[in-house]
Amino acid sequence: MRIISGKFGGRRIQPPANMPHTRPTTDIAKEGLFNILQNNLDIEQLKTLDLFGGTGCISYELASRGAKELTIVEKDSKMYEFIKSTAALLPIENISVVKSDVFKFIENAGEQYDFIFAGPPYALTTIDDLPKNIFEKKILSKGGWFVLEHTPRNDYKKFPHYRTERNYGTTIFSIFIQD
Repeated sequence: MRIISGKFGGRRIQPPANMPHTRPTTDIAKEGLFNILQNNLDIEQLKTLDLFGGTGCISYELASRGAKELTIVEKDSKMYEFIKSTAALLPIENISVVKSDVFKFIENAGEQYDFIFAGPPYALTTIDDLPKNIFEKKILSKGGWFVLEHTPRNDYKKFPHYRTERNYGTTIFSIFIQD
């Protein structure tokens, strides 16, 4: 796993060997996503939220490109510790790592974010609740983007706030925008 661009560009991150619940976003898919983001958002001005943080690779990329404020939510203890240690090693100072269930975090979030990324386990049975919960709880700021990573078996084209999707084989990014 590598950081593609920015001040940490080219740095390789070595995640733990045994990650049963974690599936890092591929470099090709991540590169495609960040090309879209860089052409549409001012990353340096973003307050970000990374749900199902996993290895933390999306937030490391955001940090490398100068995101203003980063929050990662991960409930797995091993991955939570990995994210904290990697953030300290890089070093990333404007990051908050929260050990929590994502749905509980959304339910109790008392603030808004400009960019929210969710890369849940593909087998998550409640994946369709994510866009609903994020918009119902109003945690995405006006003009903010929510990107949901999923497989082709999920389709969000009829969901409120849906704008577009990008397909990278078995990885699809659905993009929602708060009006």
